[in-house]
Amino acid sequence: MNREKVIECLNEILEHELAGVVRYSHYSFMVFGYNRIPIVNWFRSHANESLLHANEVGEYITRMDAHPSLKIGKLLETHQHSIGAILAESLEHEKIQVQKYRNLLDEVKDQDIALEEYARKMICEEELHISEVEKMMKSPE
Repeated sequence: MNREKVIECLNEILEHELAGVVRYSHYSFMVFGYNRIPIVNWFRSHANESLLHANEVGEYITRMDAHPSLKIGKLLETHQHSIGAILAESLEHEKIQVQKYRNLLDEVKDQDIALEEYARKMICEEELHISEVEKMMKSPE
């Protein structure tokens, strides 16, 4: 196992999860209209979940006797705040996150069972998030 590459993958995940905290919090502020309350709650729950994920990956980084990054992943302010635009940005964020976890899985497969299982669990969670956002983006008609 390439320890440096694994730590790099973990830090990229950490940075992206922290960006999710900021992103989903921001989105929750920008929701207006009749369905505001449940959508705000949904975004805030995802912000909290991203923070939990960041804490978890930070623990894996220090388990490897490495230093967690203080950076935050890419944040893009599009100034597009319709629910559809926000959901499209969320979908893109989730797809990038899945790829980051897949990269980790590729690095640790058959070499570190704990990290392999962690990556698989997170891929499953992120893929469920993707399907959830895709469903939210569909017209109810």
